[in-house]
Amino acid sequence: MRDLLLIALYSFLGAAAAGLLGALALRALRHRSVAVSLTVVAVVSVVAMLAGTLAVARAMFLSSHDLTVVTTVCATAAVVSLATALLLGRWVVARSNALTRAARSFGDEGSFAAPGGGATAELAALGRELAATSGKLARSREREQALETSRRELVAWISHDLRTPLAGLRAMSEALEDGVAEDPPRYLRRMRTEVERLDAMVGDLFELSRIHAGALPLHPSRMSVYDLVDDALAGAGPLAREHGVRLTGDGVEAVPVEVDGKEMTRVLGNLLVNAIRRTPADGTVAVAAHREADTVVLSVTDGCGGIPEEDLPRVFDTGWRGTEARTPPGGAGLGLAIVRGIVEAHAGRAAVHNVPGGCRFEVVLPVAR
Repeated sequence: MRDLLLIALYSFLGAAAAGLLGALALRALRHRSVAVSLTVVAVVSVVAMLAGTLAVARAMFLSSHDLTVVTTVCATAAVVSLATALLLGRWVVARSNALTRAARSFGDEGSFAAPGGGATAELAALGRELAATSGKLARSREREQALETSRRELVAWISHDLRTPLAGLRAMSEALEDGVAEDPPRYLRRMRTEVERLDAMVGDLFELSRIHAGALPLHPSRMSVYDLVDDALAGAGPLAREHGVRLTGDGVEAVPVEVDGKEMTRVLGNLLVNAIRRTPADGTVAVAAHREADTVVLSVTDGCGGIPEEDLPRVFDTGWRGTEARTPPGGAGLGLAIVRGIVEAHAGRAAVHNVPGGCRFEVVLPVAR
């Protein structure tokens, strides 16, 4: 038993010395290639075994022949270990270099494709993560391009819509100033109408800028969907009578929600105004609300004849107005973008679907607890 303990002690001391030297070497070479690190690990393993063996051999006073045999065996193992470590290191380095070259496509707005061939589990996982990141970047670039396109369209459309009333105001003011206006009160009423249009457009732009900046102030309170719909219908009633459109709100359930009443009334008001203006005379605009699980679905159905399927995904984009002319009452194309922004600020979502004879705009909100 004592001899066995001594053998274990001598072999441990020899291996520990080799391991310490190997740790120092790995620290000094930690910034070098992984192939170098693998070679150092192989050398340390063989040297540790050789050091422990030689220490025990000297302590046991082995014959020179036996010591030569042991040393030869260790040297042969060292050669094989070093060759294996070098081959493995070169293979890992080659896979890493291929992965690096593939990742350079990120900077060129390209997509990432993991290099073919076998790879270690870690490199394969890294390749999958890079591919997922590449997909996210591609989608982000697409969203950025879409936003940039909508911004350009918005600037062009707003410029057009602002220029028209401003030109009218200028012409009417010059007519009044020169005394050539035959009916000054009519001119003044027309000027007031144009100013109100301009004020509404500027208000929509300000609201949309706060939504995009995440600075929309909300003051939620518990209320019934029935009250929200009732207020919206009362506000849209005069416009509906002017256009000869019937407003109905018979299918509204009294579901409690916790929302900012002012902002949500604006949402329903925008949807109703949009529906009334696009529904022909003697048509009907129906408002409904029902509960689905933990949400309430508010819907506004009009008789516009439907929206082309290719335009449905863009309905809530900033500045979108379809193929209609950019003239009043088309507006600046901000109403539905404001609707989506306000609804999403309430942790809800907005959607649109075609129905026979028209389309249905839906607002889904969480039910108040």
